[in-house]
Amino acid sequence: MLLRLRWIGLALLLLAAPLRAEVWLVVGDSISAAFGLDTAQGWVALLQKRLDKQGRSIQIVNASISGDTSAGGLARLPALLAEHRPALVLIELGGNDGLRGTPLAQLQQNLAGMISASQASGAQVMLLGMRLPPNYGKRYTEGFAGVYEQLAATHQVPLLPFFLDGVGGVPGLMQADGIHPTADAQPRLLDNLWPLLEARL
Repeated sequence: MLLRLRWIGLALLLLAAPLRAEVWLVVGDSISAAFGLDTAQGWVALLQKRLDKQGRSIQIVNASISGDTSAGGLARLPALLAEHRPALVLIELGGNDGLRGTPLAQLQQNLAGMISASQASGAQVMLLGMRLPPNYGKRYTEGFAGVYEQLAATHQVPLLPFFLDGVGGVPGLMQADGIHPTADAQPRLLDNLWPLLEARL
């Protein structure tokens, strides 16, 4: 009888305990860190608002840092995975590597390491691809885009080929530096990504 009461008490305690929200971890650069904007205007904050409005028990952790590279993301990721135990990792890195002319093999190795570490922790991965302006040369720009495609195929992860599609180079949607999206562009960025996220919900 006493054992039965203990089991009942434990069951009631578990029912009363709040469920831990599923965590989605965003590891990116200035595009996801809302450079030049109030962070509440950024696409990551807009994503949290959309999920909350739908009543989803999902917590978005934005671990994006302006200026970060794939090497920086790879170095930071193990601690982030251990701390937040995410169910989903969204990787939005590589743009700064490209602008610095990082060897494509190094970029691919870094991103592959991030994908593998995330999957080994039990998280799913989504890859947010970037594109470079044509002045970097056809060979490098095409190879750069190909890195994301190869990673998605090899590791079987969903890929958004160009996160800034419909934003990059569009007047009014880019800040004066021509690199960072404006506040008006943030809903478009979220809409670009949303079909991949919605398919997972």
